[in-house]
Amino acid sequence: MRVRLLDLGGQYAALSKELRAATDEVLSSQRFILGPKLVQFEAAAAAYCGAGHAIGVSSGTDALLAVLMALEIGLGDAVITTSYSFFATGGCITRVGATPVFIDIDPNTYNISPTALRRYLEKFCHAVDGKLVNENQQTIVALVPAHLFGLCCDMNEMIAIAREHNLILIEDAAQAIGAEFPLQGGAAKAGTMSDAGCFSFYPSKNLGAAGDAGLVVCHNERFAERMRQCRHHGMGAQYRHEFVGGNFRMDEIQAAILGVKLPHLDNWSAARRQVAKFYTDEFRRLGLEKKIQLPVEPYAERGLTNHHIYHQYVIRSQRRDELRKHLAEREIDTAVYYPLALHEQPCFEYLGYKAGDFPEAERAARENLALPIYPELSRESQQYVVNCIAEFFS
Repeated sequence: MRVRLLDLGGQYAALSKELRAATDEVLSSQRFILGPKLVQFEAAAAAYCGAGHAIGVSSGTDALLAVLMALEIGLGDAVITTSYSFFATGGCITRVGATPVFIDIDPNTYNISPTALRRYLEKFCHAVDGKLVNENQQTIVALVPAHLFGLCCDMNEMIAIAREHNLILIEDAAQAIGAEFPLQGGAAKAGTMSDAGCFSFYPSKNLGAAGDAGLVVCHNERFAERMRQCRHHGMGAQYRHEFVGGNFRMDEIQAAILGVKLPHLDNWSAARRQVAKFYTDEFRRLGLEKKIQLPVEPYAERGLTNHHIYHQYVIRSQRRDELRKHLAEREIDTAVYYPLALHEQPCFEYLGYKAGDFPEAERAARENLALPIYPELSRESQQYVVNCIAEFFS
């Protein structure tokens, strides 16, 4: 049996008429950039997330890059982030001229560890004239946690640390649109618990475009306007550029497609949770939780609906590569997110990190394995995946 990691065919078949009508409307209007479909989608996305403002951009990477540019973070600044995420999380910090400062992850959630972060701040940082300075005499200006695999970071801790040290807080929520967190004072959605939240609509995401697209959400009106300028080369009045931005606009066809899909997002995320539950229940029934580490759901008992949106269902095993080969031989697709921690990437050698500096991130890179997951995945296919994993460990 062939089991794909992701198959978007079922989603398209269910929405094909609506998607074609929406794209045909754009083609007929000949409004391709900053048109009414984008305005409509931005309003719907802001309402869905519970944000004051939503700004459509060209990709999830550009969302983070544009936020950093709009905040004028750059040369001489340092930005704290996770050591384990998609490359853009660290890459965008470097692209604006700032220095990424990596922090190890929690081994269960794969998100940035508040304990490791506090340890770093206490051991290596000190205040100078109201600013936080690290061991390299760089001013730390921002904190960028990433909500990995559809599970929010401990944002109560992230907010407390950012306030304590007067840091800008930016959420990399590329994989977590709709995910909820039990924030002190009430539940909140990913991307809305900070100065700015960044989303990706890469086709494989829970809410996927037909190509690249992204979103920035925020509560501050002045910053929202600056973001709108930033995505349009820093332009305010026609051909009057207030600052150097970029070409970060979401095109009208992507906005139209996302506008059709957004009302279905919660149902798709619920279906993903059911897929995840089936995997977890079956692995436990067969006693495999002693052989593989299963995903955790730390907020499941906190009264939240989207406590986890399972962008990926990730297990881990010390025999990861052998297991992956075994599954491939049985036509089961898997993926490794990610085979290198960020500090292990060749382009970050200049930062001076060495093997063993972030042991949990390094271990995750050696052991993590993502299994097939999407809303339409059949139980028959899942059972086949489970049985093949059981066969490997038998």
